[in-house]
Amino acid sequence: MKTFRQWPLWCVAGLGLLLTAVSGCQTNFAGMTLPSPRYLEHPPQYFPPSPPFPLPRELARQEEVAATPIQGVAPPARPLPQQVP
Repeated sequence: MKTFRQWPLWCVAGLGLLLTAVSGCQTNFAGMTLPSPRYLEHPPQYFPPSPPFPLPRELARQEEVAATPIQGVAPPARPLPQQVP
């Protein structure tokens, strides 16, 4: 009676092992972990390089505001020229 209860367990374990072996997720060959051979069937993905500042309109507005003089404030004094010894 005990062996009659264990056969479904062995079938499920064998089926799980079979699915793991057949799935081809990764292959171990000569000590290297390699992808499945089906990775060549898929087209490559292209990720365009991101700009240095991701919000160009916001950057343009910030530069525009920084370039305009502030009303009621004297412009900064020019630095003194360096003296040559």
